[in-house]
Amino acid sequence: MIRTALCLLALAISFSTRTLSAQEDKRSAGDSETRQPGEQAGEQAVSGVAADAEAKETKLANYLSGAKFVGKFTIDGREDKTPKTETYTISKCQKLPEADMYRLTARIKYGDVDQEVPLDLKILWSGRTPVITMDQFWIPGMGTFGARVLIHSNRYAGTWQHDAVGGHMFGKIVTGESK
Repeated sequence: MIRTALCLLALAISFSTRTLSAQEDKRSAGDSETRQPGEQAGEQAVSGVAADAEAKETKLANYLSGAKFVGKFTIDGREDKTPKTETYTISKCQKLPEADMYRLTARIKYGDVDQEVPLDLKILWSGRTPVITMDQFWIPGMGTFGARVLIHSNRYAGTWQHDAVGGHMFGKIVTGESK
C-alpha cells in the first residue's frame, strides 16, 4: 500500500564534492615546486572517491528510473494473515544537489488512490547497498510515513511505518533490463 510505495521510493548517496582553495588552484595550474611528496597521489585519491560517488549516484538514478517494485507487505499483529501484494512504479529518479537526496516520481496505487507524485527522499549507503530512508515523511492527503528499505540484486526488503501501523516489505525490482 502507500506506506510500502513510499518506503520503496525513498533512495541517496553522500555526494562528495571537492572545492579547491586558491593554493590548490595554483598547484593544479602547474606549481609543482610547492607540492610535498605524495601530495599529488592523495589529491588523485580524493578526486577518485568523488568520481566513484558520482558514478554510483548516476548508476542508482538510472537503475531506479522506470523500475517497478513488485512484492508483498505484512502488517504487524496480523502474522496469521497472508502478506498483501504491492506494486509501485518509479517513472523517474534524479539525484538532487543536496547530499543523499533524490527525487523519485512514483505512481502510487492502492485502494481508491491512484496517483503519480514526486517524492524528495534520502537514500543512504551501507557499503555498496542503497537504503531508502524516510523519517516522519508527510505526504499531503496520505499521511506520515517512515521506512528503511534496502536494495540488493534486483530485490528489496525493509520495514515501513504509517502512524501507529507498521510491518515488513519485500519483493523483486523489475527494470528495463530484467523485463
